[in-house]
Amino acid sequence: MALKFYSLFSRTERSSCKEPNNNPGMNSRISLNEDNFTTSKLTPLSMVADAFEDLSAMVKAKGFDYDLDLKTFCDACSLVSVLFGCLGKAFKFAESEYCYKVNSLAEASDSHGTLNNVLDLDVKNDTVKTQGSLSRCLRRVRQGLDLIRTLYQNFLSSDDSCLKEAASTAYAKACAPYHSWAVRTAVSAGMYALPTREQLLQKLNETEESAEREMIRFIKASLPVIQYIDNLYTSRNISLDW
Repeated sequence: MALKFYSLFSRTERSSCKEPNNNPGMNSRISLNEDNFTTSKLTPLSMVADAFEDLSAMVKAKGFDYDLDLKTFCDACSLVSVLFGCLGKAFKFAESEYCYKVNSLAEASDSHGTLNNVLDLDVKNDTVKTQGSLSRCLRRVRQGLDLIRTLYQNFLSSDDSCLKEAASTAYAKACAPYHSWAVRTAVSAGMYALPTREQLLQKLNETEESAEREMIRFIKASLPVIQYIDNLYTSRNISLDW
């Protein structure tokens, strides 16, 4: 069964994580501006929620033994980058790292095919945790998804206009344990430049009510996908503390 976001890509071509093609007259990188959403009647939050609801449905229907297609996974994950961008320079590092990792996995989708194949090849070559390996890329993408998921939860549990507490707590839980002191320090300094709650909603083209609806959809849909990725490692006796 075709995923809903395939038709979305036919309208908007490519997501913001994708690199431009070699044709100077064409740019495959989507510009997620107001005109895009007016035309497609979708917002960044709804696009991401749709994609992950489809991924989640596949994982829940097939179970942890299901061999998830790498391109399908990357197509959904590439939509998340715009959410990092809306958070400003505090999360610029996360947007850059996340997009780089998603692109690396997407480029390998033709040769590797599935997420299981990514892990199997690195296990065979003893390169799972090696810098630049696809298994390491997948681990970092998973952490990026969990960062957004946790940030959503914090956003919904508070009506504070300042996002510093919500963002700081999300970062501390999802990413800080795996980053160097220098990165953690830079992130902490950037937290003071976060948009306000109202500014973020405006950037996302959402109201409080619509944002809550779409965030809850992503929170629920992303968890089975995150658990599926974690199982890829634990089923091969690979720890998750890296």
